[in-house]
Amino acid sequence: MNAFPKISLDQWRALVAVVDQGGYAQAAQALNKTQSSISYAVHKIEQLLDVALFEIHGRKAELTDAGTTLVRRGRELVEQAAAVERAARHLGAGWEAELRLSVEVLYPTWELLQVIDSFCQRCPQTRVELYESVLGGTDEALLERRVDLAVCSQLPPGFHGMPLRQVRLIPVAAPTHPLHQLGHRLSHADLRQHRQVMIRDSGSARTRSGGWQGSEQRLTVSNKATAIRALCMGLGFAWQAQASISDELAQGRLKALPMEAEATRHVWLHLVQTDGDLAGPATRLMAELLQQTGVHSGLSDTPP
Repeated sequence: MNAFPKISLDQWRALVAVVDQGGYAQAAQALNKTQSSISYAVHKIEQLLDVALFEIHGRKAELTDAGTTLVRRGRELVEQAAAVERAARHLGAGWEAELRLSVEVLYPTWELLQVIDSFCQRCPQTRVELYESVLGGTDEALLERRVDLAVCSQLPPGFHGMPLRQVRLIPVAAPTHPLHQLGHRLSHADLRQHRQVMIRDSGSARTRSGGWQGSEQRLTVSNKATAIRALCMGLGFAWQAQASISDELAQGRLKALPMEAEATRHVWLHLVQTDGDLAGPATRLMAELLQQTGVHSGLSDTPP
C-alpha cells in the first residue's frame, strides 16, 4: 500500500472487482455500490498514476499491460487487507494469537499433523507453536507455563488431565540385527549384550526413566525420527510406539523381537489444559480435536 499512497483501498477494490466480475455493472452489484462510483474509482486510479488501465478492442475493453500489472498488485493489496480484517475479527472475538502445544513423541506424528491441519482450517489466524517433548520436558513445559496445552505420559503435580489414548510399545530391531539371529526366545540378559537406542529426556533435570534401560551399550538421540532411522540401520534395539513404526514394520525394515516373556508396554497419554476452565477458545478447540481423534482411534495406537 505504501507504493501508491494516494489511492484508497476502496478504489483498488473497485478495479479488482471490475476485472473479476467482468464489467462495471457486475462490479457495482458485487460491491453494493452504484455503477458511477465504480467508474469514478477506476478513472481516479488512471488519473493519479497517469496510465491507461483498459483499451478498447472492438466492443470489448481489455486490460493494458500496465493495467494487468496494477490489477495484480491491487489484488494483493485487497487480499492483504481482507486478511487483516479477518485477523481483527478473530482476535476481537477472544481467539488467541498463538497456541503453544507440547506433545510427547509417543503420540503418532501423522495423526498429530492431521489434528493440527483440522485446527488450522477452522482457526487460520492462530499461530501454532508445537513442542515435541520427551518425558520430563513435557512436565517442565506445563509447570513453567510455557505451553497452553500438553499431551503427556504422566501428570505433573497440581495438574488435572483426561486420558487421551493408550500407546503400545514393542521391542524391535532391524531383521538383520544379531538379536534376530540367535534362534531362541530372548531374555533381558540377551538384550544386555547389545546396544539400546533411546530418545533423550527433553527435561533439563532428566529425572524420568523411559522404561527398561538394562543395556550398558546405548545410543541416545534427541529425535524420534533419528531413533527410528538408527534402528532400521541395525544400530541397536529399542522399545518403540507401534503406531510410529507401522510403515517400517509393514515394509520389513523393523521386526518385533521374539521375547520369552511378554515385553509389550502400554502407556496412557493424558491431555492437560494449563489454565483449565480459563483456557481460551483456540486452546479448547485444539483439545476438542485431540479428544475426538482419541475416541475415533479407539484409545489405541493402531492407525486406521
